[in-house]
Amino acid sequence: MTEIGFYHLTRTGLDQALPRLLAKVFESGQRAVLRCPDPERLAALDRLLWTWDPDSFLPHAMLSAGDAERQPILLTTGEERPNGATILVTVDAAPFGDLSPYQRCLDLFDGTDAEALATARARWREARAAGHKLVYWQQTEKGGWVKAREEG
Repeated sequence: MTEIGFYHLTRTGLDQALPRLLAKVFESGQRAVLRCPDPERLAALDRLLWTWDPDSFLPHAMLSAGDAERQPILLTTGEERPNGATILVTVDAAPFGDLSPYQRCLDLFDGTDAEALATARARWREARAAGHKLVYWQQTEKGGWVKAREEG
């Protein structure tokens, strides 16, 4: 079963947390798929990842850009996985879909939004019922992460 980490954003927004998490995935030598249900939001995240840190480079591309199989981080609205990713990153309650090809899933949600919080809780219950290992990551005051709960 896939390990699903629920990342509760309370200190920083997605624009600050997502690039740091993707950088860690890249630095570990793993490949990732970033799934977002809204094409416009996904395009904005693509632009963000090019500019988030002027002193670093985070190689990535939208699925539509071509050469998807070569991309360490692939951005998509669907369930494609041509880059052989072992990590799935979901934002804005993107559907998990088939998790069997992934070792881990990082599900980021806005803890300051009541609807997003309720959706994350429902997703936790569904993932638990499906037998996945679950980890709840709480954001620290400095924007880092601490494991606050684990099940499975």
